[in-house]
Amino acid sequence: MSTPLWTLDEIAAATGARVGSGFAQATGASIDTRTLEPGDLYFAIRGDVHDGHDFVPAALEKGASAAVVSEEKAGAFKDSDRLIVVPDVLEAMRQIGRAARRRSQARIVAVTGSVGKTGTKEAMRLALSRQGETHASVASYNNHWGVPLTLARFPRESRFGIFEIGMNHAGEIQPLTAMVRPHVAVITTVEPVHIEFFPSIWGIADAKGEIFSGIEPGGTAVINRDNAYFERMRAHAQASNAGRILTFGEHEAADIRAERIMVRPDQSVVEARIFGQPLTYRIGTPGRHIALNSLSVLAAAHALGADVTFVALTLSDLRPPVGRGERTMLSLGGGEALLIDESYNANPASVRAALANLGAVELEGKGRRIAVLGDMKELGTEGPKLHEGLAEAVEANGIDLVFAAGQLMKNLVDTLPAGKVAAHTETSAELVDAVCAAVRPGDAVTVKGSLSMKMALVVKALKERYGASEMAHALKG
Repeated sequence: MSTPLWTLDEIAAATGARVGSGFAQATGASIDTRTLEPGDLYFAIRGDVHDGHDFVPAALEKGASAAVVSEEKAGAFKDSDRLIVVPDVLEAMRQIGRAARRRSQARIVAVTGSVGKTGTKEAMRLALSRQGETHASVASYNNHWGVPLTLARFPRESRFGIFEIGMNHAGEIQPLTAMVRPHVAVITTVEPVHIEFFPSIWGIADAKGEIFSGIEPGGTAVINRDNAYFERMRAHAQASNAGRILTFGEHEAADIRAERIMVRPDQSVVEARIFGQPLTYRIGTPGRHIALNSLSVLAAAHALGADVTFVALTLSDLRPPVGRGERTMLSLGGGEALLIDESYNANPASVRAALANLGAVELEGKGRRIAVLGDMKELGTEGPKLHEGLAEAVEANGIDLVFAAGQLMKNLVDTLPAGKVAAHTETSAELVDAVCAAVRPGDAVTVKGSLSMKMALVVKALKERYGASEMAHALKG
């Protein structure tokens, strides 16, 4: 029998909880009954929309080892002997997460950044998993509940741990990095994301710099040398317990430096120098921004003592996840069209990167480059100007048609030549039929927008209407 994730004694010691007689051990942890597996410890946390206590019966019926519930709600489940009763469920999950960190002997990386943190985390997961058992955040579990849940799931035998840490406001990263206590902390970049909640981009740089406050004594800070706010980030690192600062980018002073980046339809090739030593490697995902972020993966691997050359070779197997660059071939009458799904979220930097990737696609026949764009949110008073500014990227990357959804996208639509604008609607749902009707064989279509714009509806409709060929992972582009 494999080692349990948590035993009764460990749970009691971590939380001081009242533990029911029906609980002996847990093999996992969950906050969602839809994905809960038998043996999981179910945390009935209260979210913005739902209270997890409403789903306790369903969790127990599905085979949860126990449900962690609050003292005030425990009376509703008095017939169950599989309860762990605590004053506050979210705090109990944090306590268990801290206990997981205390017992772990793993080498740990924390990643943040305005753009690219999830992709960078996934690249690190791929690379390090080839060198030892690796635990990493699921999807974008990077907030006040996602980080402690990821810690609570941390297997005691892991050799590496990779944690994504995000924020919308100042002060949110500090308590999360204090829980994770990374040996290596990475900032991919600082851009005007969530600028609505900050007086300036300097404030965003300071908020990202909080990640260094939790770094283990003697640990390593990894910083983007190309970024305009490099000095600000370095100041935060110097004020921390970090014993070393590594830099990455194209800057001539970067420790891990890209001398040449070649973006091809289905991959990227990087000619780099690692502390002056040449290294050429291939990444199985196209994109200049992905290539640059791969340098931070090499920096983190070096800091952890992993084999950097082997890590670089591993990146040839990297594939973009759903909503973050996944490529699918659509089957149309008489041919195929390429769908690039970037629908998970959007900000000015990531939209420009997505348009650059679309511009790099090699079209066949009379194919066109089509961008389906939704509003970028949380930009405050800068929103109209930042949307209007996307027109430059549309032109520079040879985008033939733009479908736009949302009030802010009206600023882009009004700036573009009329011939480039296929449609503008208030919602993504209103775009679905027009986009599906417009796609022709040979086209390449990118779909991107903030999560609240629900641009995934367009992706779903295209896949359902035209299906997907066997070339579903960007073997063509």
